[in-house]
Amino acid sequence: MKKDYIQDLRQKVGHAPLILNFAGGILVNEKNEILLQKRSDFNSWGLPGGAMEFGESAEDACVREFREETGLKVKVESLLGVSTDFIQHYPNGDVAQAVVIEFIVELVGKTNQSISSETLDLEYFAQDNLPRIFNRQHLKFINHYFSKNYPFFK
Repeated sequence: MKKDYIQDLRQKVGHAPLILNFAGGILVNEKNEILLQKRSDFNSWGLPGGAMEFGESAEDACVREFREETGLKVKVESLLGVSTDFIQHYPNGDVAQAVVIEFIVELVGKTNQSISSETLDLEYFAQDNLPRIFNRQHLKFINHYFSKNYPFFK
């Protein structure tokens, strides 16, 4: 599996628009609150997850990204949905059409691994107390979860 796939691509194409594949998950606690990550790139909240590495499955990317960004071990329980129609403009000038495969995950345990610098904070939120979510694609996943309207694709 190739590590730093996006970094290698960006060295070749700069900030040019790309289609990139991402995977992530929704982890829920016993109060039906969802775990959100305050992201360092947008200084705003979103769902844990990230880019798939070359040769990696979406499920494996979801589990890896959770471990890296939260320090938690999770397992994929079911598909939440697939979203393919969102263009993300990043603060560094990168542009990408984000193809996201989102799962519902279950907590397996914690790791001793230090959390990525991509994470400023982690917190569980109730549906009626959500912070500002950094993009409408993540908000779409959250809304589909709480409305129990899944699996979905768009």
